[in-house]
Amino acid sequence: MKKTAFISFILFFSNIYGQNSLNIEFLDNWSDNTLISNSSGVRYSDCIGFERNGIEYAAIGSTEGIHFFKITEENRLDEIDFILGGFSSTSVYTRDLKVYNNYLYAVCDEGGGLQVIDLTFLPDSAVMVMQNDSTFAQVHNLFLDNENALMYACSINPKVGGILQGEIPLQVYSIADPLNPVLVYSGPAGLNEVHDAHVRNSIAYLNCGFDGLRVYDFSNPSNPVLLQNLNIYLNQGYNHQGWMSPNGKTYVFSDETLGSRLKKCEVNADNTVTIRTQFGTNFNENSVAHNIVLTNDFAFVAYYNEGLRIYDSRYSLPKEIAFYDTYLQESNFKLNGVWGIYAEYSSGRIIISDRQSGLFLLNFDRPIFTSNNNTAFTLYPNPAESAENLVFKLNDSEISSFTATVIDCKGKKLFSESFNNQNYAVIQSRLSQGAYFVQLVYLDQWGDEIKTTKKLIVQ
Repeated sequence: MKKTAFISFILFFSNIYGQNSLNIEFLDNWSDNTLISNSSGVRYSDCIGFERNGIEYAAIGSTEGIHFFKITEENRLDEIDFILGGFSSTSVYTRDLKVYNNYLYAVCDEGGGLQVIDLTFLPDSAVMVMQNDSTFAQVHNLFLDNENALMYACSINPKVGGILQGEIPLQVYSIADPLNPVLVYSGPAGLNEVHDAHVRNSIAYLNCGFDGLRVYDFSNPSNPVLLQNLNIYLNQGYNHQGWMSPNGKTYVFSDETLGSRLKKCEVNADNTVTIRTQFGTNFNENSVAHNIVLTNDFAFVAYYNEGLRIYDSRYSLPKEIAFYDTYLQESNFKLNGVWGIYAEYSSGRIIISDRQSGLFLLNFDRPIFTSNNNTAFTLYPNPAESAENLVFKLNDSEISSFTATVIDCKGKKLFSESFNNQNYAVIQSRLSQGAYFVQLVYLDQWGDEIKTTKKLIVQ
């Protein structure tokens, strides 16, 4: 019998943690239960990604040190090396990692100073080439300005004569010689702390805890100029971390405080920011956002107990379009779960670090969500070739379950499949030339069944 059409479903969604994700594909998870931990099972903190010679790599900080991974073409985390931390203890809860050219810089909030690790020998090994606590002894966060070869060290405690000194909000070092940082600035005076920083074109956006947000021009690194002191704003908490979109138009920051929302800001012509809206997930239940990465289209948020949350930031009020929760326990303590995030791989893959469960490799199919459409759902490509993959995407991010059906021009049903915990699907089609109809059926927010149909042309 001659086959006139063939459609096979490609599964783009899987989750070893059950029904607690939307529009994100689980790829792999690494953890090591032999690592020392505190009574809450906390073993991990920050993660970072980087690429060398067309290969994607990841690193995660733990209570004991830094773990390095090659990300394979088969979407696996292949551990390739481990560097013992300058300080290792069950009390380690913040190990921050950043990459500058061929080097990874690692610091720890609890001690151990600065470690510099050479990446040029990967994938064979990572090699520590410098370690000292004379540059600084304890550091909470780093931001590396690769363009200007500057290292911004936030909330540091130096040692003098082997004695730990009081906290300095911010120090800036030249890393023109990557193994010999040279101090060029220490300050600002009158400020209690700088918890984190994000720098673009020598403009530094400083997250200053309960002192709010400050913006400085570091064009002259030894003598920065204050541009803005945003020390009072609505829903203010502990100003923790922020990120600017690549086009320089949007800055989003988080307050690491129970129930605080994320703040979406417009970046003004003078590099100051204006808060335009606030958004978040489960903030009425005291959720806490941690770290943020922005593209021009999306905000990727490591949201502690709420997991990884992805928002379409092109809307005035960003809409949540995807999530992956790694911490499923109910807990009154809101600072477990997802800590770090890296979402800048060429492949589009994402890594996140969970404080208890280690490193996760995930996939979020960004092109599916980059086109705005006012119709009920998007179908593309249309017209399509007979062997092309077809994408169905509901344009209402609140809908997470639907049934898709393909019907030929004679009314014969060729394919029907239900999808849960996602609002899009990808199928591989081998349809003959001709006209078809794609129907999506779902329940709206009032529980009413909605049927919507589009015509598909195969050429």
